[in-house]
Amino acid sequence: MTSEHWRPSAPIDNLRRRAEILGRIRSFFAHRDVMEVDTQQLSHRAVSDPFIDSIEAQFRPTPESPAQSLYLQTSPEYAMKRLLAAGAGAIYQLGKVFRNGEVGGRHNPEFTMLEWYRPGLDDFALMDEVEALVAAVLPGFAPERLSYRTLFERELGIDPHRASLTQLQAVCRNHLDADFEDDSRDTWLNLLMSHVIEPRLEGGVFVHDFPASQSALARVREDATGTRVAARFELFIDGMEIANGYHELTDSAEQARRLEADQRCRSELGLPQRPLETRLVASLEAGLPECAGVALGVDRLVMLALGTRSIRDVIAFPFDLA
Repeated sequence: MTSEHWRPSAPIDNLRRRAEILGRIRSFFAHRDVMEVDTQQLSHRAVSDPFIDSIEAQFRPTPESPAQSLYLQTSPEYAMKRLLAAGAGAIYQLGKVFRNGEVGGRHNPEFTMLEWYRPGLDDFALMDEVEALVAAVLPGFAPERLSYRTLFERELGIDPHRASLTQLQAVCRNHLDADFEDDSRDTWLNLLMSHVIEPRLEGGVFVHDFPASQSALARVREDATGTRVAARFELFIDGMEIANGYHELTDSAEQARRLEADQRCRSELGLPQRPLETRLVASLEAGLPECAGVALGVDRLVMLALGTRSIRDVIAFPFDLA
């Protein structure tokens, strides 16, 4: 009996349309004079985020040599910032990234990411460009823009910046089976966002001004009410996260502090300690230009363009066929 497991999961016509979309993306940046770059996929350093797990690889100079751990990159961010600090100017990268544990209808451990950086822009100006890029693939795309506070007030009737831990737990347990204890406000905010609010979102929605505790690699500023917020945004389309953008942190000391905080969090959660990307800190010390950057999930954008809810329909060989 002949096995059919050699066949791609995506129809060839879908892959042709995918190729057209990739060409449209490259044309978009060529017209805006943004340079395409190609950085390493294997690195001596790993992502620090406790909630993203790197895939580890073993390198040996010769078959009998001791193994050296390398890490498949979860994002080209660290490497691209080193290029920015070296004077590359506006840059983008379109290529594969890798994350452990991500398999499902919208996830594959190997997926395609579009990431770009714009010196001189902040997160609000970059939202304009993200909207233009998505509209080049999804004609008529016209997203609304809501602050994190406005979204929570609209959907749940609470101010996420001022609600107490007890209030957040109560609201969460009113919507979800969350029979556990956790003294982190972000745990409850993230549950409410991912399990209650996101599934309700229709059409395109930019969510901006996240809590300062969720700043990741973004800078922190005060909003119109004097509340400290993270200068970042996420784009959702029909409840699916498509892009995550920052007004980038340029303070090297603060960057070093955040990396160490991530490492401590990994230790507290019993996660492996990964070598930190100290070269990122060095690049900020050398002078990262004022800029905004964003990462966009290309497979998900193609899914939307083709009207499918499964990533298997837009990539040739998903995890089980790789």
